[in-house]
Amino acid sequence: MATTDSFANSMQLATLEELRVHAPFSSMTQADLAWLVERLSLVYFSQEMTLLDAGGTAPDCLFIVRQGVIEAEAPGQGGTRLLQLSAGELFPLGALLAGRAVANRYVAASDSFCYRLAGADFHALLERSRTFSDFCTRRIASLLEHSQRAVQSEYALAQDDESRFSRPIRSLIQRPPLTAGPATPLADALAAMDAAQVGSIVVCDDAVRPLGILTLKDVLKRVTLAGVSLDTPIAAVMSAAPATLAGTAPVAEALLLMARHAIHHVPLVDGGRLIGVVSEKDVFALRRLSMQGISGAIARAEDPASLPALAQSIGTLARNLLAQGMDAENLTAILSGLNDRLTQRVLELESRAAPLPDVPWCWLALGSEGRMEQTLATDQDNALIYRHATETERAALLAFAERVNQRLAACGFPLCKGGIMAGNPAWCLSVEDWRATFANWIHRGDAPALLHASIFFDFRPLYGTRELSDGLRAWLNASIRDQRLFLRHMAQNALAHRPPLGLVRDFVLSSDSGNEAHTLDRQTQRHHAVCRCRTDICAIRRCRRNRHGSPAA
Repeated sequence: MATTDSFANSMQLATLEELRVHAPFSSMTQADLAWLVERLSLVYFSQEMTLLDAGGTAPDCLFIVRQGVIEAEAPGQGGTRLLQLSAGELFPLGALLAGRAVANRYVAASDSFCYRLAGADFHALLERSRTFSDFCTRRIASLLEHSQRAVQSEYALAQDDESRFSRPIRSLIQRPPLTAGPATPLADALAAMDAAQVGSIVVCDDAVRPLGILTLKDVLKRVTLAGVSLDTPIAAVMSAAPATLAGTAPVAEALLLMARHAIHHVPLVDGGRLIGVVSEKDVFALRRLSMQGISGAIARAEDPASLPALAQSIGTLARNLLAQGMDAENLTAILSGLNDRLTQRVLELESRAAPLPDVPWCWLALGSEGRMEQTLATDQDNALIYRHATETERAALLAFAERVNQRLAACGFPLCKGGIMAGNPAWCLSVEDWRATFANWIHRGDAPALLHASIFFDFRPLYGTRELSDGLRAWLNASIRDQRLFLRHMAQNALAHRPPLGLVRDFVLSSDSGNEAHTLDRQTQRHHAVCRCRTDICAIRRCRRNRHGSPAA
């Protein structure tokens, strides 16, 4: 019996230590946390298993994600994914607090373990712990905002999805087509395919008109299994008179053609002449290259080495959306959201890779990343805040931050030339040191202090104990409220630095075809004459005056 009790106590202690690295548990009293742990049970959910479905009766328990990823989806077939919940996240808070059915469907995106707390115990904990109660209230507001952004972003992508299959098929051409003459020996044709790393070769006449096509699938059936000599001319085994499409045909027509003829490669022609080959893989890459697909791949990634490829997918998606005319506000929201998930996954994997000290910490995003205004080329601006650490513990946190900075650099986020990164000892500080640093900048109000304030004061938490960031934000807001001179200096500093209006600074220029004279975009000129915001968003004529100000009188 004593052995059983000892085992139970050790399991509860391990659970307590696991929870303590997440908010709100990191700020709860030892007694309240121990009370909670005694009432938790652990449940397992396999991938794609539904934990809670929309509608029906009110839920009777709270879930806390221990391991894996849980996705919340809007109800209905093909529901919009609203958010992803990882280790330490709680759900369904809104339904439990209101005593109603859940509004969304919760599904395990990967094999997952969750702690389960009975509904009666959840309400008892609300009464018992003010910290837990306050967190739940704030979390509901945060989830509502997050869900709204997710719906807006997914709607923007859905609008894009409707147009992506109407684009010209020639836009999918990846490389010049590989061709051969009818008399080319099979050995030479196959060697050329291997060297080019492609799955097809088009047989053309002297005018580059397609006569046939040979694919790797054809090679297996017509050459290898049939025992055909490699000296045989390619014309003897090719698929003659292949189905072709004009390069101007829509992508949807290529899909139809592939389905109708059971083929996987389509030669594209212009005036009868070959201009490229598009494969089924090229076409369906459009469907896979979506925010939901990339988000899911990031959540499932277990090897940090696989993340750079996903970062490239984010860039490709952004460029596709930009090329199709998506407005800047939605584009930056999508970019920032995906980059957040990528950074959070890097932090999660690196925090598992090596033991970290038992010190609450939080990774902070700064500058444009903190404002969720990231663009295609964004360097790193981040910091780390922790609560009371020894020199040894701080050294471990710094080493961890340096590893994360290097991982992010490998993912295409260049190291900050100014050293504004969590791996820099100057920006890996305790709560007290951050307060002292901020207070010093507010008191000085000189140019270097204003520059730092314009970057650091836009911080937001990305991963870790969010209470540390929330506490610093509350302290900063209270400290700066009556500092009129400092606020005036910040306003003057902002007005003194006008952003560029175009990609090459100064003005948005346009030119008529064949005309060397460039003209100023008058719409932009008129807009800036009446608008106070003068932001990058405004500069590309997507003014957000509801955030930055109203038209000048």
